[in-house]
This record gives sequence, C-alpha cells and structure tokens, in this order.
Amino acid sequence: MENKDILDEQASADTQQPDNLTSDEAVTINGGEPEETTGPAKAEDFVAETDRIGSELAELKDKYLRLYADFENFRRRTAKEKLDLIGTANEGVLKALIPVVDDFERAMQSIDSTEDVAAVKEGVSLIYNKLFKTLEGKGLKPMVSKGEPFNADLHESVTQFPAPSDDLKGKVIDEIEKGYYLNDKVIRFAKVIVGS
Repeated sequence: MENKDILDEQASADTQQPDNLTSDEAVTINGGEPEETTGPAKAEDFVAETDRIGSELAELKDKYLRLYADFENFRRRTAKEKLDLIGTANEGVLKALIPVVDDFERAMQSIDSTEDVAAVKEGVSLIYNKLFKTLEGKGLKPMVSKGEPFNADLHESVTQFPAPSDDLKGKVIDEIEKGYYLNDKVIRFAKVIVGS
C-alpha cells in the first residue's frame, strides 16, 4: 500500500503547476494562446466601436424621421387631392351641358316672338337630341325595359296588370319612368308595370 501512495504523490507532484507562474506562462504550459490584454488599447477600441455604432444609429434615426415626414406629406397631399377631385367631379359634365342651356335660353326667347309652332317644336327637338348626345358622350345609356322579363336588379315594379296575352306574363308591359346606366352601372331603376 505504501508503494501506491508514493506513486500517487509523485503523479500529483508532476501534474501540479508552480504557483509563481505568470498568466502567459500558464497558458503556454496548458497549450493555449495568450489572450489579448485588456489595457488601454482594448478600451480605445471599445470607445471607437461605441462611437461608430452611435453615429450609425443617429444616421438610421435621421433616415427614419425623413421617411416618416415624407409619408405624412404624401398622405396629406393625397387627401387634399381627393377632396379637390370630389369637389370638381361634375365639372366636365357641367361644362358639356352649358351649350345646351344656352340653346334653351335662345329657344325661350324665340318662343315669345314667333307664331310658328312647328319651328318651336323642331327647335325643342334639336335641343333634346343635343342634350341626349351630350349625356351619352359622358357614359349615360337608357335602359330598354318594355317587353323584357321583369328583373328586380334593373326594374322597380309599381303595379301589376293582367297581361294582354299569355306571352307577356311576368314581363314588363309598360314603362312609367325610364331607367339609366352610367358605364354599365344602374344609376336609376326603371319604374315599370308587370303583366300577371
């Protein structure tokens, strides 16, 4: 047993390191590389890195604030343009109708001074055609309802009458008020009488 204790003491003495080694010597004995010192050079690097990160942060914050301001300006400008567009949406239609109004004024002046009823009728008919062409040019189309099957999406039934023939049952017999489309969208439903 004594031999074993002696061997254990020798092995522990071989593996123990002396207490008077420097840190660089201890790292070298253990097979490693010495670490960089944490002296003044390390502190300067830390300060330089902190300054770089701080300036980068300030630059990104400035970019963010500018982008936010640009977006706010864009939002305000588009809201203003939308309000202006809504306010002047009818301008094109009204400009197109002004010549028709002028024609009506001339017709009303000539009604007082003329005795020829046929000429007055012809003038009113010409003005009506001009008005209708102007509205068609802006996308307005009349709806054809008479003789068509009743469609609740297009027609508003005012009343039902007995159909004059069996083929007119469930169809529009008469049209009280015309319906109109504006670019294929119904803007006024036709008021109709449906055969029953």
